[in-house]
Formats: sequence, C-alpha cells, structure tokens
Amino acid sequence: MRAIVIKQHGGAGSLVIEERSDPEPQLGYITIEVKAFGINHAEIYFREGAWGDVAEISGIECVGIVRADPSGALRSGQKVLAIVGGMGRNLSGSYAELTNVPISNVAAINTDLSWEAFAAIPESYATAWTCLIGILSLTKGQKVLIRGATSALGQAAVNIANHAGAQVIATTRNFDRIALLKELGADQAIIDRPDLSEHLKQEHPDGLDSALDIVGNTTVLDSAATLKRGGQVCLAGFLGGGGPLEFEPVFQLPSGRLLSVFASAVATGTPDFPLSEIPFQNIVDRAASGVYSAKPVRVFEFDEIQDAHRLLESGTAGGKIVVRI
Repeated sequence: MRAIVIKQHGGAGSLVIEERSDPEPQLGYITIEVKAFGINHAEIYFREGAWGDVAEISGIECVGIVRADPSGALRSGQKVLAIVGGMGRNLSGSYAELTNVPISNVAAINTDLSWEAFAAIPESYATAWTCLIGILSLTKGQKVLIRGATSALGQAAVNIANHAGAQVIATTRNFDRIALLKELGADQAIIDRPDLSEHLKQEHPDGLDSALDIVGNTTVLDSAATLKRGGQVCLAGFLGGGGPLEFEPVFQLPSGRLLSVFASAVATGTPDFPLSEIPFQNIVDRAASGVYSAKPVRVFEFDEIQDAHRLLESGTAGGKIVVRI
C-alpha cells in the first residue's frame, strides 16, 4: 500500500509517500480501506515531534470501507468512520490506503455523502458533541461561548449548539469571518481579545452558562470569568499554543465556576467516553440534509499532503481540510 510517513521530525516537507506492507487483519481491529481523511493540528504536533515518538504513519481519523473484520461484527464493504484509538500515536494512522483501527473506535454509517464531505465530519463533530452535550450538558436556551469558533472544531460546535437551541456566542480573530459564524448559527459573533470576559460582562451581566475553549491555555481562565455561578468551561484545544498552565486556582479561577478538559486523542473510544454516546448517524444525516454545514473548505489529493499541512499551519483555512485517496 501507499502510505504517508514521517521521515524525521520537522516541517511539512518531512511527510513523504512510500510503500509499506498492507496491515494484517487482527481480532479486535477493523481493517479499513481508506477513502479520505481529515487533517488535524494533532498531526502537526506528531510531525514536529512535540508529543515525542509517535507512529511512522500519521493520521487520527478517516472514512472508508471495511476490508476485514475478524470478529464478524462488520461486513466487508460496509461504510465506516474511524477516529483516534491510538491512530498516529502508538498505531499506524490513517495517512495510508489501508489502516487497522480498534473496533471500539469505528462506527458503521449509511450515507450517500461523497467521501470528501463524509471525511469532514468524524473527529470535529465527535469532539464537539462530547464537549457540548457529554460534558457541558448544553440544553435549549442556555448561553454558551465558543472560543476559537472558525476552526473546524469550532464550526462543528456552533452547528451543534445552534441546533440544540442554545444562544451561541462565537469568537474569531478575523473580522472577515464574522459573517461565516452568523451563517453557521451564532447569535453573536465577536472578535476575540485578551479581556473578552470584561467585554461580555457588560452585555451578559448575569454570566454565561458554559464555554468551550479551543484557543487554549492563553484564554481558558478568561473564559471561566465569563461564567455564572455553577457554569463550566471545557478546554479542548490549543489553537493559541500549548505548554504548562500555571495558575493559583483560589485567586484566578472564579469561585463556584468549573474547569474541565477533553482530550479526544486519548479519551474517545474508552469506557469513559464510548463511541456509542455520539449519535454519528444522526450527525451525518444532518450534514447531508444541510442542517449542519459540514463541508470541507479544501480538498487535497494524497500526493499534496505537504500543501495540506502548510495550509493548516497558516491558520487561514477557515474550516476542515480533507485529503482524498
């Protein structure tokens, strides 16, 4: 099979296409013939060596068809999506024509969506759903802040929160993307700023019910300051950069506000966060009907992987980048 491999830690040029042996079917795993896959910031960290030694073949999500399932749970030729479960970390990932994924991290889907459109959904919508519904318990009428909303994850979150009937406040660093956020369903779309909480307190003096922070350590404490008593902020991304978060909880975390995290790469598909909690078929159906705006902003060919990574790193994509095989 052809596979995109990390030759050495570094820039996009360190990703090259080489021949590798086809993966052998294994009990407990689904062998998937990959048709398309989304690009994620995690794969940039893998490539750069920021998260230590990882699998040679990168990629944490894909869509395709079942090539083999020794357990017999899925039939050959069935359409599936797959996310994380060690892909790209300790297991060969989705940047290949074939991949083996733990059965716990594979979901069978019926859809007529193109492979490219289908591939824009799995990781972004699974993470957004888990954060908003599974952790923040978002319900109709609540006020939710989505910080970093023009990212692929952020756009999925705006779609889901709007459909759930929440009042959505979405942020972006780019004024030109305000209109996009409103089209996705944001009730309020604003430019992000270091003192966003002070700005929002003027318009929402009672505070917000919850916040999904995708920007990261540089903003999460300010996001917590936007909340009402009992409100919760979920940290689920590092668009503003990673690194340790050092703070004095008693003095910097507002009293009675909750701070949680969701690390999809290590949590999704575990007993704590099983795939069965995510209504993938409903999500895909909503994308197909236009209820969710889940189309990729750019589609690249397999041999254009370096260009795809460069676009993601530039911060100018404005949504999900997909690679088709």
